Amino acid sequence: MAAAGVLLRAFCRQCRVLLFLSQFYILSGGGSFSVEPSQPLAQSDKDPGPTRTFTVVPRAAESTDIPPYMMKCPSNGLCSRLPADCIECKTNFSCVYGKPVTVDCTVKPSVTCVDQDFRSQKSFVLNMTCRFCWQLPETDYECSSSTSCMAVSCPRQRYMANCTVRDHIHCLGNRTFPKMLYCNWTGGYKWSTALALSITLGGFGADRFYLGQWREGLGKLFSFGGLGIWTLLDVLLIGVGYVGPADGSLYI
Repeated sequence: MAAAGVLLRAFCRQCRVLLFLSQFYILSGGGSFSVEPSQPLAQSDKDPGPTRTFTVVPRAAESTDIPPYMMKCPSNGLCSRLPADCIECKTNFSCVYGKPVTVDCTVKPSVTCVDQDFRSQKSFVLNMTCRFCWQLPETDYECSSSTSCMAVSCPRQRYMANCTVRDHIHCLGNRTFPKMLYCNWTGGYKWSTALALSITLGGFGADRFYLGQWREGLGKLFSFGGLGIWTLLDVLLIGVGYVGPADGSLYI
């Protein structure tokens, strides 16, 4: 038993020596080893080539805008009663002025109308009078007004107005045209009031003050109506309408 214990201790002592020598050998560099860099991994997938892109274009939304002329076009009304903005006609400019003429017309898109028997139709014949739009009577068109001209003047002033034919009137040429018109507007002055003031208080210039002519009013006031002569003249001039408001407007 003693001999076996000695052998075991000697074996452990040799193992420690070998372990120490191996560590010293590694630390001194004798046992260093280098690991070569590994080769790059092969691509598992093949090159797919140039990439193709697809652009998705959204489909344009359907237009739901209502044409402007549809606001003037009644639905399912008589085709012959449609406004001029709702139809397209083949006008005959060689017709005789003032004579009745028939023209072929078609309704514009989105417009629906019927004939005398309430049947839907797109084409129809329209009866009208042969004349240009600017030759229509004054009741068939509307014109712009002006408040910058003198309605009470001699000679009477005119102004350039832009006129538009009424919707249900049919004529040849442009439906909007310029026209010279007489100044015809009012500022709210009453002829009866001006005449009454001229007769009763004309000596104090009340009529002139009422018409907005304050300079003449002051002149009549401090001259006692021009000793009565100016007062009588104003009664006559206002009575015949020669003297009017200072802004050039007409009496009511």
